[in-house]
Amino acid sequence: MSAEVTTSPFEGARTVAAVFGRAEIQNDPGWEWEYAAHLKQAHSPRELLALYSRFRSEEGPFETQLRRIVFRAMCRQAGHALQISPDIVVKHPETFELGDAVFIGAQTMIQGRFDGKCRIGNHVWIGPHAYFDARDLVLEDYVGWGPGAKVLGSSHTGQPIDVPVIATALSIKPVVIGFGADIGTNATILPGVHVGAHAIIGAGAVVTENIPEYAVAAGVPAKVIRFRNQNELGPARA
Repeated sequence: MSAEVTTSPFEGARTVAAVFGRAEIQNDPGWEWEYAAHLKQAHSPRELLALYSRFRSEEGPFETQLRRIVFRAMCRQAGHALQISPDIVVKHPETFELGDAVFIGAQTMIQGRFDGKCRIGNHVWIGPHAYFDARDLVLEDYVGWGPGAKVLGSSHTGQPIDVPVIATALSIKPVVIGFGADIGTNATILPGVHVGAHAIIGAGAVVTENIPEYAVAAGVPAKVIRFRNQNELGPARA
């Protein structure tokens, strides 16, 4: 696909057509699905993790294909056109549900929980070095997740106060990233937050409360600075 190039108001910058977000889904070969199903039936989750670790860091085409097959076998569900980069670390992948055309960048960590839920929609792009506390997490379709961005879905209660915080109970709160939202590089999403559809979270932002749809939020803590669906800039509405 040829990329259309347009001019930009910034000197030396250029604008090109999107590639990942507009790509047509190419179905993975049927034999891959059959082999993944066989592995799932023949091996325990622990054995599948051990098998996955044998190919986790390799970059050759053969090893990359095997990594995708084993990753699909580990998950509760994983769709077509799955791209699994090297050195991704996962905990409890049997709780993961992935849609079609999901890309997960190198050295990402997705930490699930045995009784948790991690659902990643279609056409989701996750940059390298991302971290997901995926005990109760939903990324809806067409979410873009910047390199190094993190989501925390749980925290210790800190009660009673005479007990070390790390020894207190864990409070798990669902995190939802809405359709088409974009999470900036090194941003942090805290437990219980819902980022609305088509919202943009700025680089390095720390999101402590819900962000409305179409909002642009930035800062520490993150505040809404404008709305993408307003023609004229004005005071941001909550």
